[in-house]
Parts: sequence; C-alpha cells; structure tokens
Amino acid sequence: METTQIILISVIVFLLVAVVLFVITSVGGSGKQKKLDVIRGGAGGDGGANEKDLQHKRRAEIAKKLKNSRDEEKQKDPSKASIALKLQQAGSNFTSVHFWAFSVVIGVIFAGGAFAAGLELMVVGLLFVTGLLGVPRFVLRQAIKRRQKKFLEEFADALDAVVRLLKAGMPVSEAVSMISREFEGPVGEEMSIIYDKQKIGVPLHEAAFEGCKRMPLPEMKMFAAGLAIQAQTGSSLSEVLMNLSNVIRARFRLKRKIMALSSEAIASASIIGCLPLVVALGLWTVNPEYLEPLFTTDGGKKLVMGALFWMSMGVLVMKQMINFKI
Repeated sequence: METTQIILISVIVFLLVAVVLFVITSVGGSGKQKKLDVIRGGAGGDGGANEKDLQHKRRAEIAKKLKNSRDEEKQKDPSKASIALKLQQAGSNFTSVHFWAFSVVIGVIFAGGAFAAGLELMVVGLLFVTGLLGVPRFVLRQAIKRRQKKFLEEFADALDAVVRLLKAGMPVSEAVSMISREFEGPVGEEMSIIYDKQKIGVPLHEAAFEGCKRMPLPEMKMFAAGLAIQAQTGSSLSEVLMNLSNVIRARFRLKRKIMALSSEAIASASIIGCLPLVVALGLWTVNPEYLEPLFTTDGGKKLVMGALFWMSMGVLVMKQMINFKI
C-alpha cells in the first residue's frame, strides 16, 4: 500500500507541474504574440489580409461619416441659413448690416409710395413688410441661384483639368491652385479659398467641406467627399473626379431636355399671367374714364388689391407646376 500511495502521489504531482508549466507557457506565448502584433502594427502573421481589413474599416467609417453628414444636412432647413452665409453664397462683399440697411430703405420706399398714393394704413404696412423682408431676400435668392448655375457650368471643365493634372503627376493641392488661377468666376473663387485655407494648415478635404457651406450643391459635396476618401484611404482621385464630371454633364443634358419639353407650358403660363395687365393697359389707353373708379373709390381699390393678390398666387402656382428639380 505504501508503494502504491507513493506512485499515485508522484503521478499527481507530475500532472500538477505539467499543468502549471503549460499555463505559464501559454501566457508567455500570448504576451509575446501581443508584443509582436504591436511591433508589426497589428498585422500579425497575415499582414496583407489584416491591412485590407483595416482599409475596409476606414472606408466604412468614411462612408458612415458622409451618411451622418447628409442626414444632418437633410434635417437642417436651408431657409434658416444666416444672412451672412447667404451673402457669401451669392459672392457679395456686403455684410449683414448693409443688407438690413438696404432692406429698411426698400421698405420705406414702398411704404412712402403707398402712403403718397392715398392707400389705407394696412396696405402701407403690408408694403413696408414686403419691402423689408420680401424683395431683398428674393433678390438675394436669385443672386445665389445665378452664382450656383455659373459654378456648375464651369465645374465639369475644372474637374477635367484637375484629372489631367493629376495624371501628369501634379499633387492635388497644386492642381487646385492651378484651377484657382486658370478659371474665373465662382469656380476660381471657391478653389482659391480652398487653397488658401490649405496653406494655413487646414487639410484640403476639410477646406473643401467648408466650401460646401458657401456652395451648397451636391456636386461640390461629392468633390469634397472624393478628397476625403483619397486623403484617408489613398484611393484614385482622378477616377472619382472623372466620374463626377460625367455625372455633372449628364445632369445638364437632362435639365436642357426638361426645359425643352416644358417650354410650351412656360409660354402658356407667361401669356396667362401677362394677359390681364395687357388688357387693363389697353383699356386705360383707349378710355381712361372706364377704369378710373378702380383707383378713385374704396371698392375699386379693394378690387385692384384682390386682383393683384390672386394673380400673384396664380403665377406662383403655375411656376411650381412647371418647376422640375433634378
């Protein structure tokens, strides 16, 4: 019995020692492997596969950031943009103080004209509000649309020039600088601002995203996204910009086709909107006394104001019916 007990105790001790040695070896091996992974940058043994995984992760993160930025922009109301930002979008050097001073002057002119014509105080107040808040904002909105249209007309050619410069071996920043010098108008101005910010330390793609505030167009946002992807993943920027140029030209062709198809409706709406004014002017020329009660009596003035209001509403409705957004 004593010999058997000694043998059992020896076996148990041997097993315990083996287990302890195995645990120590495993912990040491895992720690050594972790150190090697840190030294290799987390690549491990299969460096190529893990590097590809990291690239896919970076691309997924960029796509997620772009999606979140698009969702935030959709939630924001473009009409709530500040007057200073709208002036920048219109390419104006005026400040918001100048804009409001101009608005007050327009409102006073409208109200003074209505008061001199002998209209009611309510009409004078409405015209003052229209001149203060309506007309200047309408003019500013039209200036923004004209600048954006001119930007799109030249942006495709600018992208083609950037692609040729990149294929020739020029860096992206220098290509942007070349475009800012060679192109005039909104394209040259925006590219010059982006390049100037890049010179003071702002990354090029971040400067392009800031330019999207001054030029809130899908094409500009796609350009900034292409720069961001190229900066973080090293993808081919020339291919992205070439595809963007083709998309811009395709959208222009579609817009021109829609304008050609809707030209009849536009002509009909213009004729219907101008017809009452032309008829009233003709009657006033032939027989001024016939229309005189409309401007001398209270009932006539109310009829004129009502006619102008409903004509304006009709013109706006017809404009919305033929306004196709792409």
